[in-house]
Amino acid sequence: MRIATWNVGLERPGPGLLLRDIDRGGDPQVAAIRRIIIALDADILVLTGFDHHPALHALAALAGQLAADGTPYPHLFALNGNNGLPTGFDIDADGRTLEPEDAMGWGRFPGAGGSAILSRLPIQSSEVRDFATFLWRDLPQSLIPPATDPGLAAVQRLSSHGHWQVPVTLPDDSRLDLLIWHATPPVFDGPKDRNGRRNHDEAAFWLHFLAGRLPFSPPADPVVLLGDANLDAMDGEGRPDALRALLTHPRLQDPAPQGSHSRHDPEQQGDPRLDTALYDQLGGLRLDYILPDRRLRVTGAGVLWPATGDPLLALLDAASHHRPVWIDIALGPD
Repeated sequence: MRIATWNVGLERPGPGLLLRDIDRGGDPQVAAIRRIIIALDADILVLTGFDHHPALHALAALAGQLAADGTPYPHLFALNGNNGLPTGFDIDADGRTLEPEDAMGWGRFPGAGGSAILSRLPIQSSEVRDFATFLWRDLPQSLIPPATDPGLAAVQRLSSHGHWQVPVTLPDDSRLDLLIWHATPPVFDGPKDRNGRRNHDEAAFWLHFLAGRLPFSPPADPVVLLGDANLDAMDGEGRPDALRALLTHPRLQDPAPQGSHSRHDPEQQGDPRLDTALYDQLGGLRLDYILPDRRLRVTGAGVLWPATGDPLLALLDAASHHRPVWIDIALGPD
């Protein structure tokens, strides 16, 4: 079974525009993303950077087109996150309170750049736990800036997008818990390092959750922790201690994926130095992660990053700056 995550960057300047771009056809980014999803061939795909619609219309429209392409995903899931949700406070102290910078998480409108799941396996929607309302100040050893306005601290949520626990039913009727998050980038702030502190604590949430130090019971079933940490544990800006602790957590394993092609051509390798999940003009940073439970047997892992000259590479460049990250896990006693 293949599990993947990908920041597709399907973010538009206003609500409903993503649905428009998917429905009308001809959008080059959407077309490229469809081709990549087909090549990726994941059984469970977590998308980040996907504008949320309360009735999941945009996600359903994408799934409908994938089904017409011969790649059906019958099970869809998404929750509205904190991005774009007003706090009522002037967080950046510019005299205005309704800007993207003043929201619970940066966003031009509620649900901007959210997360979503396409799955071939049933999702136990009634058992989902959404931790988006958990306050930043309530995290043990929180790094919330000491000078934070008490009124803001009383409403400021930790999750810039969301933290979810999503149970999935495996073919043998056992349960797998997806732990999904999308953190704020640890930059674009100021000397208070608000985003850097928050990015750290968004990863630290999972450390406390797995240790049972939060007012939520830790998961008993095997887990897969995945999403966009917006932080490279070894390079770039930020506070990497919490993320490094996750990478070496006794319950989790890091398959350390490297650049590779899809399961349809597993022997075609990309540049082995491209062991990262984001490409930009400054080079590669590993920002997107899949950390499976040590109880799961990982049979393969990679970043969808084909060799130069492969037509898939041009499609990836047209689709998103991020690269899909995937793992294969064995099911059953064998």
